[in-house]
Amino acid sequence: MLRLNLPNTLTLLRILAVPVLVVALLGEIDDGDVIAAVVFALAAATDGLDGYIARRRNQITNFGKLMDPLADKLLVVAALISLVELDRLAAWIAMVIIAREIAVTGLRTLAAEQGVVVAASWLGKVKTTLQIAAIFALIAYDPSPVWVDLLVYAAVAMTLISGADYFLALRKTLADSAAGRTPRTE
Repeated sequence: MLRLNLPNTLTLLRILAVPVLVVALLGEIDDGDVIAAVVFALAAATDGLDGYIARRRNQITNFGKLMDPLADKLLVVAALISLVELDRLAAWIAMVIIAREIAVTGLRTLAAEQGVVVAASWLGKVKTTLQIAAIFALIAYDPSPVWVDLLVYAAVAMTLISGADYFLALRKTLADSAAGRTPRTE
């Protein structure tokens, strides 16, 4: 049964924000970009907030463990695809980011099945921050100024760097686990 505590409610609200974001961006409504920017910013703000509250109040649930990262990815992927459709973002950039997210999620799932956990690194947190900032800027500024383009490229670079870091950490963790050493779990 789903325990609808505050962190889980924030996660659900982030998921419900996804279609609102897409309609605001693609629906040709008055002030759609402003609405989309506000919705995206509010939804992105709940990303860290729900986890913080869950840990602080000891309200961590299986639902939250599963749905929180899924909600994050839905928000980012929906925004990226919408921005490609609006010709504000090159498709290859969206594909690099989406492919990394799918690959890391898949490997994280496979590792978890073996009882191995590789937690998010500081590089992953920087990646998320840059991606959120770049997406927000692409929504808010049309056409995008040079600094927004540079922010997008920084997000892509950090996406690749953090992806490589994750794969190397997972490889080391699995090797340590197979050798009977304590795996990296933080």
